[in-house]
Amino acid sequence: MIKKKITLPPEHIYPLDDWKIIQQKFAPKYLAQDETVFATGNGYLGFRGNHEEGTPVIQRGTYINGFHEQWPIQYGESAYGFAKTGQTMLNVTDSKVIRLYVDDEPFYLPTADLKSYRRVLDMKEGALHREILWETASGKQVSINTTRIVSFEHRHVAAICYEVKVLNTPAKLIVSSKMRCPTEDMGENDGKDPRKSRKFNHNVLLPRVNRVDQQRVLLGHEVHTSKMTIACGVDHEIQTKNSYSYKSECYEDSAKIVYTVHAQAQESFRLIKYMVYHSSRSSPVTELCGRSERTLDSLMQEGFDKLIQGQQHFMDGFWSRCDLKANMYNDKRTQQCLRFNLFHILQASARVEGTGIGARGLTGEAYEGHYFWDTEIYLMPFLIYTSPKVAKNLLRFRYSLLDKARKRARELNQKGALFPWRTITGDEASAFFAAGTAQYHINADIIYALRKYVEVTGDEEFLFEYGAEMLIETARLWADLGFYSQNGKDEFHIHGVTGPDEYTAIVNNNAFTNMMARENLRYAVESLKLLQGKRPERFEALAQETGLANAEIDEWEKIAEKMYIPYDMEKGIHPQDDEFLKKEIWDFENTPTSHYPLLLHYHPLVIYRFQVIKQADVVMGMFLLGHEFSQAQKKRNFDYYDPLTTGDSSLSSCVYSILAFELGYLDRAMELIKYAAWMDLADVGGNVKDGAHIASMGGTWMAIVYGLAGLRDYGGKISFNPKLPPKAQEVRFPLTIRGQMLELILQKDAVTYLLKKGDDLTIYHTGEAVHLTKKHPSKTKSLIANASE
Repeated sequence: MIKKKITLPPEHIYPLDDWKIIQQKFAPKYLAQDETVFATGNGYLGFRGNHEEGTPVIQRGTYINGFHEQWPIQYGESAYGFAKTGQTMLNVTDSKVIRLYVDDEPFYLPTADLKSYRRVLDMKEGALHREILWETASGKQVSINTTRIVSFEHRHVAAICYEVKVLNTPAKLIVSSKMRCPTEDMGENDGKDPRKSRKFNHNVLLPRVNRVDQQRVLLGHEVHTSKMTIACGVDHEIQTKNSYSYKSECYEDSAKIVYTVHAQAQESFRLIKYMVYHSSRSSPVTELCGRSERTLDSLMQEGFDKLIQGQQHFMDGFWSRCDLKANMYNDKRTQQCLRFNLFHILQASARVEGTGIGARGLTGEAYEGHYFWDTEIYLMPFLIYTSPKVAKNLLRFRYSLLDKARKRARELNQKGALFPWRTITGDEASAFFAAGTAQYHINADIIYALRKYVEVTGDEEFLFEYGAEMLIETARLWADLGFYSQNGKDEFHIHGVTGPDEYTAIVNNNAFTNMMARENLRYAVESLKLLQGKRPERFEALAQETGLANAEIDEWEKIAEKMYIPYDMEKGIHPQDDEFLKKEIWDFENTPTSHYPLLLHYHPLVIYRFQVIKQADVVMGMFLLGHEFSQAQKKRNFDYYDPLTTGDSSLSSCVYSILAFELGYLDRAMELIKYAAWMDLADVGGNVKDGAHIASMGGTWMAIVYGLAGLRDYGGKISFNPKLPPKAQEVRFPLTIRGQMLELILQKDAVTYLLKKGDDLTIYHTGEAVHLTKKHPSKTKSLIANASE
């Protein structure tokens, strides 16, 4: 894999801390990426890390998961079955702006005389803090302290505590609390980077309600084409001994409450701003305004301290289930990065109910807020083992889109169901079919996540009530898509698809796709037979609903047995597809580093002609279905494909790291973990400004748990083969397995398995059964020799 230089911001600006991301100096150079790094969210509502004053700003960002506009995709030359409707997550009403004037002098960060500055994303509290000491031109010293949270306990709620104190003399303060619908931000995207979000040149959010009542303001909008509705309400609580007055203004797309404060020296003016968002696909704006009013009434009654207490309680529970402690490289930076990654996964997933998880969560607009396979392959393992209810919500969301997936399959002249490659609504939104629709493996990815969820949690009921129907329709798709070859070998082939590697498109027999399709078919057969035996009445009802016959199940079993998996006898590897090894290898030596990612500098046809890989493909298959391959096969495949992989995708380092650990390439594995862990804080890909790489963050957890600790869980059998390299002194983390909590503690020569919650759990250590009970909850085993590469 192409190595990229990792350069962290200087420590005097971003000092080390295990639990906090700290900025000790206002740094305009890092403003764009800071808006991502200091973002706050809960999976439903997300704020970019813009400063409260609203300026300076690179991208104002307030997002609601799934809240989108639709637009007709325009093709120069269209064709049958092309995706028709694009979907774009919208930047909605910005309610977090609070502007400050002292004796009519505006507080503006870039020009302010800052005596001290400190901004802290506290990952233990789930809050963003800022402390500033500003000296005005007239010599007045002003303390500005803010705390911002997006509540995990209350899905629709955020709040800011904005406290101002003049330290050395009385002054007149103007504090202006604003709301603004971002109508003027709807400009055209320059189109240079296809990963960035579309912009609109018309007003997308149409004003429907605007009203003010004392210090409470409500703005309601309807989306131009999608007809989704949203209401944003704010209310204010003032805590001060200073005398003050206020004036309210409200317009169609903006509003403000302006406070005039006669501040005495050392007397603080504390403004608490409660912000509430409600959105819907069908409810009228007036109804959403009513919901917002009720939510605000409750917040005003309970107060900010209760909100903070609820946030802390939620965070305590999260870290008890999820914390990953890693003493590696003898520094604190990697530990900081690991917790930062887990915290951002939480902010992308905690209150995901009835939606998916966008590729950048709710931290930016890249990829238009679309849901990809990222969720099932890179995030679900973490969620299944730490927050199984969230994992279940995500699988139920996929199930809710099954009818649309059936419709999409018909549009592509196929039976069964085809889930969209990228979507918000369940309709395919990828306009570039070669790297979108053709990635049929999305079906198998979803089913792979379903299987892992059922096996790790033991939730058979979900399999029978929801999963079985998904299995029927996805299996039908594979059976219809492929065919038996005419070469006399009785093999089942799948042609005209794209695997995970988007630098190789529309190929025959992509190895990853065929492996995963076979797994999909096998699990369908296995699960339906289980359902028939355990719940015959449910099986009969489902068979009648879907027109399923036993002969169809038998055919799937035969197809799985006959599935063709490419293999090259001479090289002893699995070709990525039928033609991959016949291509010329990309000239990596003479490709300047400035030309990565390749997709921004070369026409797709150029890239398609070479052996060059955007992200893990065959190697991903070797990890997900590792039980089907020998160590020798994995080694030969890793050795061949690693040098061909550019790392242009953030999704590769973690997967290659896992296999490197398994193969004993410990130095390489640790190097790759570093790339994955530091992806966002070090801005490895140069595009953190567009949002956090949520899937890579999940992949980092996998690199530790599946890589370093050697977790394997196929078939529900939980086994570990830990490898602790010399650079790692100790690693520990919890896992939730069928309602019980197991903690692993890896140290230099031993690993301890501790049953922290539960009565009885059997796991395996390097093949040896380890039985843990309430009476004997802990067992320590020796680690095998961990020679470095």
